[in-house]
Amino acid sequence: MHGEYKVPGGKLVVVDVEVRDGALRDVRVAGDFFLEPDEALLDIDRALEGADADLTAPELAARIEAALPEGTVMFGFSSEAVGIAVRRALAQATDWHHYDWQLIHDGPQPPALHMALDEVLTAEVASGRRPPTLRVWEWESPAVVIGSFQSLRNEVDMPSAERHGMTVVRRISGGGAMFVEPQSTITYSLYVPDSLVQGLSFADSYAYLDDWVLAALGDMGVKAWYQPLNDIATEAGKIAGAAQKRMVGENGAVLHHVTMAYDMDADKMLEVLRIGKEKLSDKGTKSAKKRVDPLRRQTGLPRPAVIERMIESFRGRYGLREGSVTAEERARAEELAAVKFSSPEWTARVP
Repeated sequence: MHGEYKVPGGKLVVVDVEVRDGALRDVRVAGDFFLEPDEALLDIDRALEGADADLTAPELAARIEAALPEGTVMFGFSSEAVGIAVRRALAQATDWHHYDWQLIHDGPQPPALHMALDEVLTAEVASGRRPPTLRVWEWESPAVVIGSFQSLRNEVDMPSAERHGMTVVRRISGGGAMFVEPQSTITYSLYVPDSLVQGLSFADSYAYLDDWVLAALGDMGVKAWYQPLNDIATEAGKIAGAAQKRMVGENGAVLHHVTMAYDMDADKMLEVLRIGKEKLSDKGTKSAKKRVDPLRRQTGLPRPAVIERMIESFRGRYGLREGSVTAEERARAEELAAVKFSSPEWTARVP
């Protein structure tokens, strides 16, 4: 069995292993990481040899830590990363390069249709009718998008939202509220088979699926990193938030979508969103305005240029061919947008 795990912001860890009588055998760890002393690689292999194949990644990491000689330096990876690579090998996880990725970047769509497209396209990937897909959104109108489990009245000042012409919709993923203005926001979705994140914890999958965009931002001069659980941050502040929805079943799929602040009217955002002191208490700031630092200032690039560089970065890493929403997918999405995502019952399902 063969497993690979690219440490977000770090190096690649590769594990080849067999399982006999419920135990790991013939374990070989490799990668482009740095390790001192050199002989510690054999200690890692020996620590995993004979381990119970049902051990979790943290449990495997504990075995490695106990076996490493004092003073060992692991650069670009960790014992936990090796444990994850083992779990991915045992789960027969796939890699980004195993797929023929498709790009969807259509014209502006209404907020409710964006919500519906996320549900439909994730289901299509789960069914095998659609290849793994990167969709870059364009917004037809300003919106507030609340998480699946958020209270509508607690998150949104509805009179302010109506005064500013903002549509309020609820998405199928969890997480917090998104304040969206069409030319001030960059949003994308990844629709991936669950085999791509096999062996990863829920938290690890966020960092794994966001790693490519960190590289794209770095190419634009933005030093960004993943900040658990679901933020992308810089020294100047947060620039993006991610959310996920998993469709389980015989052939599951994961929806992973990210909203990035290209620009922001912070005063309007504070009028529309009810951002309480409790939410800000663990962020190390006194003002919600200071939590987000838009990409326009950090890159100096127009919004279309930022999007194009992101797309080209993805294409350079994994390949990406042009695609589109099929007629059948659009018809189902339009129906869902009308009967579900535009309905007061769904939007206020948590009042």
